[in-house]
Amino acid sequence: MIRGIHHATFLTGDLPRARHFYETILELPPDPSRPAMSFDGVWYVLNPGQQLHLMCLPDPEAGLQRPAHGGRDRHVAFSVADLGTLMDKLTAAHINYTVSQSGRRALFCRDPDGNALEFIEMN
Repeated sequence: MIRGIHHATFLTGDLPRARHFYETILELPPDPSRPAMSFDGVWYVLNPGQQLHLMCLPDPEAGLQRPAHGGRDRHVAFSVADLGTLMDKLTAAHINYTVSQSGRRALFCRDPDGNALEFIEMN
């Protein structure tokens, strides 16, 4: 039945700020083939058949209290080859993160719009 996740979508109220985070900090290249829609946004191709979509739309949950640790909030988990390099980039950019409380090589942070992200080191 379900064969995988095609894409995940996050809302952003400030597309240039979000693009800076995803393109500079996380080094995701934008996909120029995003179809025309009634709102601004950007697609990122993670792997063939996997995408992340940012939609520039008002956040219906603005002001909602979120848990300090992203692992206790809804989130998307991404695999990375080197967690240490990501930690260095986040620290240099003054982006707070927490490490996984399970003891595995993983961390959680939030994008500029408060969306929780998990990064798991997978060699």
